[in-house]
Amino acid sequence: MFGADKGTADRLDGRKLQIGIVQARFNEGITEALAAACREELLALGVQDKNIRHVRVPGALEVPLALQALAEQDEYDALIALGCIIRGETYHFELVANESGAGVTRVSLDTQTPIANAILTTENLEQAVARQTEKGRDAARVAVEMANLLEELS
Repeated sequence: MFGADKGTADRLDGRKLQIGIVQARFNEGITEALAAACREELLALGVQDKNIRHVRVPGALEVPLALQALAEQDEYDALIALGCIIRGETYHFELVANESGAGVTRVSLDTQTPIANAILTTENLEQAVARQTEKGRDAARVAVEMANLLEELS
């Protein structure tokens, strides 16, 4: 028989959490909107402003290294990756999208730190704008929920 699982609402309590955010500056208009929505949602979930560390890196390929540096400090309950990769006319889009995504996942697994990946990969600017607010909020909710879940599991 399986034990009772806590409800999602219980896992969305961020009052005791320390959260790190790594934001890529490339496509800064989008990433700033992602970050604003993310921070707003973290605060709404009870995460204290003083418990949110926000660092910026040049682009999506640099996000995993900064995440790893934060994870290794062993101060954060969860991390959030923010960025925006918009398809261009060359293969570079696929390279950056694939490598940044794989890097984020690898850091999470290697450090056993939950990381909400909100590095948008879109065909055009319009798609990025349409997703920037909701994906920023989603990342905050995923980070808080997963931090609380891992606490339950340990």
